[in-house]
Amino acid sequence: MSRSLLLCVLLFFTVTAARATEVGISAQALERTLKTQLFNDPDGRHYLRGDRKSSCFVYADSPRVTFSQDRVIVHIHTRAKLGTGLYGACVGVSLTRDVDVSVLPDAQGETIGFRDARIDHLSDSRELNFLLVPFLSHQLPQQMKVNAADLMRQLLSRSAETTGYAFSLTVLKIHSMLVQGSLLVLDVDAGMKVN
Repeated sequence: MSRSLLLCVLLFFTVTAARATEVGISAQALERTLKTQLFNDPDGRHYLRGDRKSSCFVYADSPRVTFSQDRVIVHIHTRAKLGTGLYGACVGVSLTRDVDVSVLPDAQGETIGFRDARIDHLSDSRELNFLLVPFLSHQLPQQMKVNAADLMRQLLSRSAETTGYAFSLTVLKIHSMLVQGSLLVLDVDAGMKVN
C-alpha cells in the first residue's frame, strides 16, 4: 500500500505545474560554498598579493558567515607582509587583521547572488585597505554566487541509485531571498519530473 501511495504522490508532482516553495540555506552552507569557490588554496587561503612561496604577500583565510538583520556577514582573517623582498625575506611590516563585510541577498533567475557590499570593519593600514577594499566589495560577493538549479540537479542526479526513481528538476525560478533568523530563505517556483 505505501509503495502505491508513494507512486501516486510522485505522479502528482510529475504532472503539476511549478509551485511556490521555500528553501532555507544555513550560514554554514554559504560558508562551505565560499571556501570551495574562493578559499581553495591547500591552506584554505585566498592570496590578494603574492602566493604561498612569496616573501611579501597578502592573504585572507578563515571565512565565517553569519546573519544579522537582513544582511549576510562575512568575517575573514587577513595576514600581510608588506614591503620589499630581500634575500628571501620580506623587509617591511607584518599586519594581521580581522575584517567584516556584509551583503544583501539578491535573487537572479536560478542564481543565489549578493549585492550592496558594505565593509563593516576594516584595518587601520592604508596599504592593506588598498588591496582589501576591491576584494571585499567586489570579488568576495561575486564568488559567493551559486546557481541553485545546477546544485539541485547535481543532488538529484543520483536519485535513481538511492530511491529507484529518477528525479529531475525541470524548472527553478528564485523570486526572492531574505534573511530570517538563522536561515537565508528563498521563495522559489520549482518543477520536477520523475521517471
